[in-house]
Amino acid sequence: MVVAFAGWNDAGNAASAAAEYLEQIFDAEPFAAIDAEDFFDFTSVRPSVELTPSGGRRISWPTTTFSIAKGVLGGRDLVVVRGVEPQLRWRTFCEAILNVVDELNVSLGVTFGALLADVPHTRPTVVYGTSSGGAPEMKGLEPSSYEGPTGIVGVLHSSFAVHGLPYASFWAAVPTYVPGAMSPKAAVALLKRVRDLIGGEISLDDLERESREYVTQVATYVEEDAETLEFIAELERHYDANHEASPEQLVAEVEQFLRQRGDH
Repeated sequence: MVVAFAGWNDAGNAASAAAEYLEQIFDAEPFAAIDAEDFFDFTSVRPSVELTPSGGRRISWPTTTFSIAKGVLGGRDLVVVRGVEPQLRWRTFCEAILNVVDELNVSLGVTFGALLADVPHTRPTVVYGTSSGGAPEMKGLEPSSYEGPTGIVGVLHSSFAVHGLPYASFWAAVPTYVPGAMSPKAAVALLKRVRDLIGGEISLDDLERESREYVTQVATYVEEDAETLEFIAELERHYDANHEASPEQLVAEVEQFLRQRGDH
């Protein structure tokens, strides 16, 4: 089961885009949804009005959807859970997900997240991974030692643990200087990590093409800003000197992000 939520833990829309890409390439079939009524304050997260092909109008709610692609991962099924981080009744919300875990005999949970960090868009995307342990696939992933404010992903991890479901979590770093742009580059990095974790063939050709276009677009966006270019050059020097961020640096970035978000 792969889970991603739009909202504060989805910088660059990378987590949601990665989950949606899995749905698309495997032709995952929707089979269930969590109605938004009990889990959102609609004065804060408002539904949107859409026009139908017939000219009518309909309301689009922040629903959490479940889809399944059978036998696509070396004979194993893939379940994708995608939605918006709920605002209310998180324990009840997680129980609804656990009901699906039990119904489908899910053996492993994977969550996606993305955070803004001081990383250059010109270098490979840094991905921070943790796990609960308890499954052969978890080799090389350590449990998180973070303490502090958390979001629905952290609460879901706790629910998985209590339920006895092994899980892994991957967070991709998105450059702070392009916070509003969708990052297919970070989405690709997340999908590569889950591909390495669970095995199976996951073609990334389309998303990697979008990733290259993203790098070109960001370069064009910043080329007239000397201050930003110098900032990026400094990030590049730091990245190249270290080859890649150390686990301690990644942990610090994620923990700072969570604490800052917890204040809002």
